[in-house]
Amino acid sequence: MAGGEVLIVGGGIAGASLAAELAPHRAVTILETESQCGVHSTGRSAAFWLESYGGATVAQLTTASRAFLATPQAEFSDQGFLRTRGDLHITRGELPDIPPPIATHIVEREELERLVPGIRPEWRRALFEPGCADIDVAALHAAYLRSFRRSGGQVRTSARFHSAERSGSGWKVRLEDGSTLDAGIIVNAAGAWADEVAIAAGVPPLGIAAKLRTMVQLRVGRSGLRDLPLIDDAEGTFYFKGEGDRTIWLSPHDEIDSDPCDAAPDELDVAIAIDRFQRVVDWPVEAVERRWAGLRSFAPDRVPVYGFDPASPGFFWCAGQGGFGIQTAPAAAKMAAALLLESAPDGMVEQINPEPFSPARFR
Repeated sequence: MAGGEVLIVGGGIAGASLAAELAPHRAVTILETESQCGVHSTGRSAAFWLESYGGATVAQLTTASRAFLATPQAEFSDQGFLRTRGDLHITRGELPDIPPPIATHIVEREELERLVPGIRPEWRRALFEPGCADIDVAALHAAYLRSFRRSGGQVRTSARFHSAERSGSGWKVRLEDGSTLDAGIIVNAAGAWADEVAIAAGVPPLGIAAKLRTMVQLRVGRSGLRDLPLIDDAEGTFYFKGEGDRTIWLSPHDEIDSDPCDAAPDELDVAIAIDRFQRVVDWPVEAVERRWAGLRSFAPDRVPVYGFDPASPGFFWCAGQGGFGIQTAPAAAKMAAALLLESAPDGMVEQINPEPFSPARFR
């Protein structure tokens, strides 16, 4: 393994969580293009912990992260990051197939009407996943950055990665302003820009693709919504959850191909989201209070990528987290840290095989 400083490109949840795990053991710097960390995907996420989301491979990281998110160590945070609300996978036909050991139970129409007053009659039943919980993303991200700084880590904001080339056993990194710095290891935690960073370092890309996700906050003619379960279509065409007493957060569950960018919602996608919502419940839409969009980034097989590139010594991938990067961050960071440090894995992840996450699967 290369020695020297670890340079993490990207200060979102992926980069910040890994940085916090590495800083007690190595000199680490986060390089962030924006004026603050977490502006793009992390800062725009309506994140929730949902064990069934992302498939069986991702679920290992999600499940392993739950205890940390619910009850972190006192030195990391004095409060947890989860607020349990449950998830109703509603359907007009067949129930989704969610295998054990994920806890679920079937909700028939009578109970569904009690849980979601005003739900339209064609939605006949649901599968309830009681463990689903909101994640306080801002608090979690800030806690990782605090932990990182307490261990001596440095964050350089407004510092755009331009290029890198091999220099001895490490890297010579050039920033957009022309300045340079040396690094033993480059960690590519650049989210939607991950392939661009790889190419700029002379590393073949993996095919990390950016997808735009639209979000809308609606005020509606129904009160008592704050504790509403997360409600999603079993066919994956929408989800919404209570935000305030009379407001909801809604998404058409879109994944629109996009170049890496400062994402913005399209009015047509906002309209599609509202139309789908109105086909679920009879609640009058009184106002669109907010609309925004964020980018998710996926590897070709939709499984995150953690590990050294087998063809590029000292280049470590921490990318492709899709829509599950926040709910998996605690376990993913510990697994990735063990891979980078070539050390024994933390107990949280010792039963998880890292091979399915390796970039070697694309080489």
